[in-house]
Amino acid sequence: MKKPISWFEIPALDLKRARAFYEHIFGVTLHEDQFGPTRIAVFPYDRDAATGGCVIHGDGFRPSLDGAVLYLNGGDALDPVLERVVAAGGRIALPKTALPPGMGAFAHIVDTEGNRVGIHAAG
Repeated sequence: MKKPISWFEIPALDLKRARAFYEHIFGVTLHEDQFGPTRIAVFPYDRDAATGGCVIHGDGFRPSLDGAVLYLNGGDALDPVLERVVAAGGRIALPKTALPPGMGAFAHIVDTEGNRVGIHAAG
């Protein structure tokens, strides 16, 4: 198994608000689509090289601070991403925490929907 995770979904009560939050903190554009009554906003990714995922709105999808924590890639430096979290309507749940040398750092944020999400970066 090359990629143990094949897809992720971050629940949203308000897809437009959640999409704007993630676009702001990562400086990317999410692609919106609809599958029946479920609406999604997909993070950009290379299908061959990375795991894909989306923000999802629909019946049965509820944001949570509890449960599994998904870590999104913050790139080369965590600080610029974290600086944009509060401005975009989120909050820092666990501040930047250094990992052992060469492994970077991570933090936990709470997005506009109430999800706890991890962010990892090389520095």
